[in-house]
Amino acid sequence: MPDATRSSRLPRFGVTLGDPGGIGPEIVVKALAALPSETRCRIVIVGDIAALRRAEQAFGRGSNPAATCDLEDTGATDGPAPVGTASAAGGAASHAAVVRAVELARAGSIDVIVTAPISKEALHLAGHPYDGHTGLLAHLCGVDDPFMLLAAPDFAVIHVSAHVPLQVAIDRVRTARILDAIHTGARHFRRMGIREPRIRVAGLNPHAGEGGILGSEDEAEIAPAVAQARATGLDVTGPHPPDTVFRLAAAGEADLVVAQYHDQGHIPVKLNAFDAAVNVTLGLPILRVSVDHGTAFDIAWQGVARPDNLHAALAYADRLAGTPGPD
Repeated sequence: MPDATRSSRLPRFGVTLGDPGGIGPEIVVKALAALPSETRCRIVIVGDIAALRRAEQAFGRGSNPAATCDLEDTGATDGPAPVGTASAAGGAASHAAVVRAVELARAGSIDVIVTAPISKEALHLAGHPYDGHTGLLAHLCGVDDPFMLLAAPDFAVIHVSAHVPLQVAIDRVRTARILDAIHTGARHFRRMGIREPRIRVAGLNPHAGEGGILGSEDEAEIAPAVAQARATGLDVTGPHPPDTVFRLAAAGEADLVVAQYHDQGHIPVKLNAFDAAVNVTLGLPILRVSVDHGTAFDIAWQGVARPDNLHAALAYADRLAGTPGPD
């Protein structure tokens, strides 16, 4: 996906509502209200539609912005989710929406899934022990270990590992996995129209190990992956000191940074482009783009959540679904 059978039409989005106890329904309603009707008619809203209707009443300013969208009601399987807190009901609703969206995507009914935020704690409370969207999507699609890419306006970051404890992340810094991340990121950029992406690989240890003085992984695992990737003709260098490589990317000297673990990549992206960055899952047989923020239970259903990030996710999904695959 996408393929020749849909080259003559505009992509269709499946937008999941996320955890109904968080800001998902609010930002979906606000984003829909700002979209032209010709875009809304390409959207399928997937989730607890009763929560969507409550959000329309609260934040729709007297309008019904989902009127021209198709609706896939997965219901409140464990009853209405309480507002502002992680709950089994919220986790069950989140899970049901993602499951249905994947079914629609795999059937070709939608071209790309755009997800509003869910709570990992709520998923676990509902008996779904996944690390969030990425692990759940991997399970539903039968994929072992997909990659998380954060795309900001100035640069992107792909993560060697994401939602795992730091010690586990260090153990996953291995040549084969790093090389896979480099090639996966390069394919994604070529799909998005950048034929020769400039890829910079972050080190793991301070100063990229300082020649082995501050850790062996940079020389033993990361440098060989970079060398092998360069041998295939990619513009890739590293390992670079983690405290400087993101400054180079933000200055326009790189298109993609390979981060070795979750916070190494997330912190600079969110500092540089909190409202504009989007989360893309690579390595799945379907397309998925998400907002790059959480459920924000502390401000849920108060009318103050902003849909900026969801707008960015929808725009990126439109570009991605309109390009020839695979990723």
